[in-house]
Amino acid sequence: MINPKTFFEGLKSSGTDFFTGVPDSLLKNICAYIENHASKKEHVIAANEGNALSLGIGCYLATGKVPLIYMQNSGLGNIVNPLMSLADVEVYSVPMLLMIGWRGEPGVKDEPQHKKQGRVTLETLDAMEIPYTVITPAMNDEQALSVIAKASLHAREKQTPYALVVKKDSFEVYKLKSVETANFPLVREQAIKTLVKNLEDNAVVVSTTGVTSRELFEYREELKQGHEKDFLTVGGMGHASQIALGIALQQPSRPVFCFDGDGAMLMHMGSLAINASMKCDNFKHIVFNNGAHDSVGGQPTIAYDIDVLQLAHSVGYSWAEQAQTDEEIEAALIRLQAHKGVGLLEIRVNKGFRKDLGRPTTTPMENKKALMAFLAE
Repeated sequence: MINPKTFFEGLKSSGTDFFTGVPDSLLKNICAYIENHASKKEHVIAANEGNALSLGIGCYLATGKVPLIYMQNSGLGNIVNPLMSLADVEVYSVPMLLMIGWRGEPGVKDEPQHKKQGRVTLETLDAMEIPYTVITPAMNDEQALSVIAKASLHAREKQTPYALVVKKDSFEVYKLKSVETANFPLVREQAIKTLVKNLEDNAVVVSTTGVTSRELFEYREELKQGHEKDFLTVGGMGHASQIALGIALQQPSRPVFCFDGDGAMLMHMGSLAINASMKCDNFKHIVFNNGAHDSVGGQPTIAYDIDVLQLAHSVGYSWAEQAQTDEEIEAALIRLQAHKGVGLLEIRVNKGFRKDLGRPTTTPMENKKALMAFLAE
């Protein structure tokens, strides 16, 4: 395994001193080290992977230095356009290092949303003609430094992106040390329970990627209910609200709730304007704001620092409130359900989740069929 400190210092020694990306659970140890040891100007946790790559391009243009852009392999889709149409050797020829967490690696057990992406990760890089090296748990610090030197040299000399594909458990454990902690009354799971208990019987919930969907699934199990009323957006971070809007537009008499996260909301924030523009009375947007990428290591977002309610109003939501306690959630939910127009309820919660939190025991296909049967009733 590789020591995050050694890896970070190896990057700095090679001339890379700007880091940006979207956190990934496989990269959480090295990302935590970067967060704790790079200044705000040296490290930007981006809204999405395409934005991160674009930040890297700007860094190179201003300094001539090779930036590092990190992501889960699911984020490859978000960088294809700026990678191929800007950074490619046939366009602006921008050298950069791409550090990619390899979820769904063939032969390694993982969740269904990662299997296809994992299987085609290396093929995707090959198709884009991006050279790469796979980093494994068997590597030691000296070997990792050799990889960094090779990748950095290739990027600089060939003026091209170079990928470091990171297998699970390649980095030694390192914990975030400088994360601000909030002191709200609830964690997200408690807020989800309060909401679900008070939803109308015919309501549908579209829950965002990661822990939110897992907590919703487990609460339905606790209640001994089925899962036909929920769509678990297990992949496609940032797209849950548009899935919910799509359902709401087609079934105007049915309440449709999006259980969103702050990181997911920030990832594709233009969706807020589209949600508002459709003036869909039965679309109800819930944003659990814990100021963190909770599902992949707890790295901070900027969501505590922005006014989510003002943001919602500015793009056209006709109702927006904030809640923090069970009582506030219940009262706000009554107003949200009665409101004729597009509404958003921000629930500020503490980050963190149960260590024994399970994962859905039904397949995505089973989830889809059950939901569609419920929607057809």
